[in-house]
Amino acid sequence: MAEDLLVSRVRSRSSGMPGRSLNQARTNHFVIDSSHEPEAVSTVESFLAGISACGVTLIEGAARSEDIPLRHIQIDIEGVRLASESNAFKEVNMRFEMAGVSQDQAEQLVQTYRNR
Repeated sequence: MAEDLLVSRVRSRSSGMPGRSLNQARTNHFVIDSSHEPEAVSTVESFLAGISACGVTLIEGAARSEDIPLRHIQIDIEGVRLASESNAFKEVNMRFEMAGVSQDQAEQLVQTYRNR
């Protein structure tokens, strides 16, 4: 059986400044830094934002499909790394805050995110 595939593409290129990349996703252009004192969003922040943004949109969709009256969601994410091993996360912590739902509904929505 043939699978339907979704393909996402991003192009990243050097900017002429070491530690800074120029990136394009569809018609969106953005700068990502990897220096110790980034001016733009850092590579780690971009990675973590992808994870938390996925959580926001997935939970919003789950709430809509399950008729859960979610009015607002905010996810704070924190990645902890050792300075001596900055290429690996020691831990990642997420805090989910939701408005318009009961505690049980919020826990159900977070579990939906964890399961996916």
